[in-house]
Amino acid sequence: MQELIIQTTEKNTVVRDWSLKTQKEKGDSLMEGCVSNLPEHVTVNVRQNNLEDLVRIWNQWDSNTRGIFTERYGDIANLIPINVDKRLIQVMVKFWDPAYQCFTFNQEDMTPTIEEYTALLRIDNVQLYKIYVKEPKPMTFKKKLMRLTDMTDIWAEKQIKKKNETSCIPWFSLRDLVLNHPDMLKRVNLFALAIYGQIVFPKVLGHIEVAVMDFFERLKQGINPVPTIHAETFRSLSICRRKGEGRFIGCAQLLNVWILSYFWKVEGTPFHMFSKTFSPLEAYLEKEWPKEVTEQHWVSVFQNLRAEDITWRAPWIRHSVLLYKVGNQD
Repeated sequence: MQELIIQTTEKNTVVRDWSLKTQKEKGDSLMEGCVSNLPEHVTVNVRQNNLEDLVRIWNQWDSNTRGIFTERYGDIANLIPINVDKRLIQVMVKFWDPAYQCFTFNQEDMTPTIEEYTALLRIDNVQLYKIYVKEPKPMTFKKKLMRLTDMTDIWAEKQIKKKNETSCIPWFSLRDLVLNHPDMLKRVNLFALAIYGQIVFPKVLGHIEVAVMDFFERLKQGINPVPTIHAETFRSLSICRRKGEGRFIGCAQLLNVWILSYFWKVEGTPFHMFSKTFSPLEAYLEKEWPKEVTEQHWVSVFQNLRAEDITWRAPWIRHSVLLYKVGNQD
């Protein structure tokens, strides 16, 4: 096992050298005429939902219920206790380049990848290459709500609200069902819906909007949720950066873990980090991270960032084989 990993690491060095050489020869992939026009000042709102109910419910569940949840939805429940460093996210948005779709910290360009988010969430029971596409004629919000909850037409009608022209349902309307629904699998599914609505796609605070319900319905078909989570994060970063203001509505918890993982120095990476049973989010929660760090500190860190300051490969990413060239053809 150890010999196999060492061989793979040596091959990774070859791929990295090839990548750097190709980049220098062919340049970047921006369209001709595309200019990165960034504002000097950015004011970003990183307001989050109150997650006390979700914490309480998860703590009340026994190991059997938690196991069923994890088998169905991966490690998304580990997003609940993650404390978002709001100053960190606000500063990161300032360094986001919408044209290149990456963060430019000093001379270092960094961007979250689908592979990294997939490894963090550990959602294994999906078809990795099957992604979410909205149905051309989706079922009505009310019918989706009735099917997910087993409640009546009248109940569903009363719960649907309008917030800024967006149809949604208040979290407290689902909370009692998550706690008391007679069908345990329904409780598990509704809890997962709450996480997607309040943490992963927190567009309407305190509510789950119809777009999240549409997305959640498709999870049963085995779609990989990560590309959608990834795309929404990029979209939100770009909107906030271009306007110079707004509320970040991507998954702040994942972005927070992703960037701090690059400062996660590991001496002699344990082999279990490359196994399917290793949970990066659980390991993140067990580590001590700096608290009450000022905005000026993060600005200074990113303005002066050097390649040697960070671990360029997150320690929890499993090795994989990829095809990068055939003969002399890239």
